[in-house]
Amino acid sequence: MTAARHASVWAVGSCQTCGGFVSYGSMPAKTKITLSTLQARKRERRKISMITCYDYSTARLMEEAGIDSLLVGDTYAEVCLGHETTLPMTLEHLITIAEAVRRGAPSVFLVGDMPYLSYQICAEEAIRNAGQFMARAGCDCVKVEVDRRLAKTVEAMATATIPVMAHLGLKPQSIQTVGGYKIQGKSAPDALRLIEDAKMMVESGAIALLLEAVPAEVAAIITERALVPVIGIVAGPDVDGQVVVFHDMVGYGGGHPPRSVKRYADLYGTLVGAFKAYAHEVASGAFPAAENSFAMDQTELSKLRRGLSGGDHAGDGRAGV
Repeated sequence: MTAARHASVWAVGSCQTCGGFVSYGSMPAKTKITLSTLQARKRERRKISMITCYDYSTARLMEEAGIDSLLVGDTYAEVCLGHETTLPMTLEHLITIAEAVRRGAPSVFLVGDMPYLSYQICAEEAIRNAGQFMARAGCDCVKVEVDRRLAKTVEAMATATIPVMAHLGLKPQSIQTVGGYKIQGKSAPDALRLIEDAKMMVESGAIALLLEAVPAEVAAIITERALVPVIGIVAGPDVDGQVVVFHDMVGYGGGHPPRSVKRYADLYGTLVGAFKAYAHEVASGAFPAAENSFAMDQTELSKLRRGLSGGDHAGDGRAGV
């Protein structure tokens, strides 16, 4: 898939790469959301919802709630494993998580986040590693943190039939080179370069863009010019969809939540309260109550006691007990 072939995608037409999913077992109850669905949403100006997800049970809840897309993000390293950055996350671990999320939410548009150094070394490794997300986990596309220097890698992946979501702006895998978690594209020259990078990614075959920590005005320009879906995180209201980190939006703690994050729940307080109540009831003996236990049939209990009594006569009453 050449850059020339996709040059028109930026100005006219739409990307021809098609998303899809082969069902593992029973057919999903909900209509499968594909790349075509997201493209239609953009044309119709209907927003796309995306949340990070890291397990089967939460994926079921998110699908039931009607979330369009789930991102199996390398933020798992921070919010679930307690690392300071996303860098320690491994490919194998993320694929295992993606498999579980897919089982929990067979209808969503599933995005696999390619971890640090799984795609930067060479295009061949990028294709091989991305293919595992697609073949093993049933992902609909993979996300890579890129700029113009990786345009050829994105093009090679697209040529190999790997649907790519290009992550631009703040790139957590590169925070050491930018000095931390900072807004990107604040100056006119930086914004122009970011807009150019977005254009290059689409021309290289990216089927979607993700903009992180980008001024709303810059994100709006990119969204207006690109006919591929543009997802934002702290990138203003004018993008085609929004993505949030699960732990941030529900007040679960961990990672590096942006100051502007909106919390829709306070799971931290709810869970701490539940754990405290449990510990108190265990200490006081209130738990478990009769309804939390199983009782033995009285006839069988009588037989057991007679058996134990007979055992006491045969020995010292402690053998085998």
